[in-house]
Amino acid sequence: MAMAGLYRRVLPSPPAVDFASLEGKKLFLEAIQKGTMENFYRLISYFQTQSEPAYCGLASLSMVLNALAIDPGRKWKGPWRWFDESMLDCCESLETVKSKGISFGKLVSLAHCAGAKVEAFRTNHSNIDEFRKYVMRCSSSDDCHVISSYDRSVLKQTGTGHFSPVGGYHAEKDMALILDVARFKYPPHWVPLNILWDAMSNVDESTGQRRGFMLISRPHREPGQLYTLSCKHESWVGVAKYLMDDVPLLLKSEDVKDIQEVLSVVFMSLPSNFEDFIKWVAEVRRREDIGQTLSMEEKARLAVKEEVLKQVQETGLYKHVSELLLSSKNSCCRNLTSGCEEDLPNIAASVCCHGAQILSGNSASPLVYCWQEACVKCLKANGDKPVTVVCGTVVNGGSEEKVDMLVPSSQMNLSCCCAGSINHIGLHPASNDVLTALLLALPQKTWSGIKDVKLLKEVYSLVSTASLPTLLQEEVLHLRRQLHLLKRCQENRIEEDLGEPLS
Repeated sequence: MAMAGLYRRVLPSPPAVDFASLEGKKLFLEAIQKGTMENFYRLISYFQTQSEPAYCGLASLSMVLNALAIDPGRKWKGPWRWFDESMLDCCESLETVKSKGISFGKLVSLAHCAGAKVEAFRTNHSNIDEFRKYVMRCSSSDDCHVISSYDRSVLKQTGTGHFSPVGGYHAEKDMALILDVARFKYPPHWVPLNILWDAMSNVDESTGQRRGFMLISRPHREPGQLYTLSCKHESWVGVAKYLMDDVPLLLKSEDVKDIQEVLSVVFMSLPSNFEDFIKWVAEVRRREDIGQTLSMEEKARLAVKEEVLKQVQETGLYKHVSELLLSSKNSCCRNLTSGCEEDLPNIAASVCCHGAQILSGNSASPLVYCWQEACVKCLKANGDKPVTVVCGTVVNGGSEEKVDMLVPSSQMNLSCCCAGSINHIGLHPASNDVLTALLLALPQKTWSGIKDVKLLKEVYSLVSTASLPTLLQEEVLHLRRQLHLLKRCQENRIEEDLGEPLS
């Protein structure tokens, strides 16, 4: 019985030259001698095949992020932190990408969300000479990579829109090496740069915009160490709109007299599900991965999180937010709680169930994970300061898994009980510091409508990022960039505005 299906395609040549052909090998060796294959080695080390027919953009981006050694800050499977297509879903759901693919603008936003430094250009805002300069620059080093968005039909290949990284350049022949992530279809191949430029110049019918290229490189520091914004929950659109559009109008319409009134106005109409919008990042691990000790990497990441938390709690704004949340008389805080009232084991139950799902590789599975046997304890070894750990057992059907959540704790009032008591625990991330970080991340113009000049000056002094310690400043600016990206998504400007989000 005949089996329907396709086994690869014959690479149209010309214009392309198969990388593994005699001519392709000759081009490769000549380019190596000229120093324009430096990016190839890291890219080929992380070369992957797209796992779905429409995942070319996601595969290209995860390949480049891994080649740049950008830490995703969360685990992929087992103990491993690693970029995978399944983790790139902050701007478009995986189901949508699976059925329709992803646009150039949304892939650029995904790269920003993943923590990379991105420069993106559509062909109508650049020219072939600039493109050649960028390809040569990235091919001559291993600290930046080019992803091209092009129309396959111009290269006489089957299909239309496609993404793939550029893995090298032959200057004399003016040819670029395409590391095609659809390896089930075409092998890596060399193409003349001018034809690749023409292929990028075609209009994407789904957006009405030209295609283009993006340069991706490492940021100076990994962003989002403790806090991050999430658009996984459908409520993110309403929360983003409230913060970016409604809050400035509310402050302009109200006659506020002091800081507490300013905060009351902001919190009064804060959507009840804002907690799905901003998260503090916890680290979850299987207990058998490393036992009852912390690795050097875990200690280092936890130390950074704790320093960010400490710096948030040392701001003047944090004191005002905490005072408001502790006020039982203030009706605006009825849906908010202070850090003292948030139950760490309950937080851990939710986080560890989700973590166990990710660690098992079933992040998209409908299976329910249940939390049992919660125990809060401290780990202390070799004179290190105590580390708060929530230990528990996660049950899924007939199987169970022992999971730990490592909790960043502030230096203030830290007193752990290693006997497992949950009554004496360091002050973990909670609503008061999460709200403080979110307020610091709002654009400066948010507050400009406050009528009282003296009060406005006081507010500006509290929310100014210029006076923040470097680590907290970078954390806040990362959140602010995320806010601007989400606003672009909300306003459907993701395709028109490709620039670095404002800080």
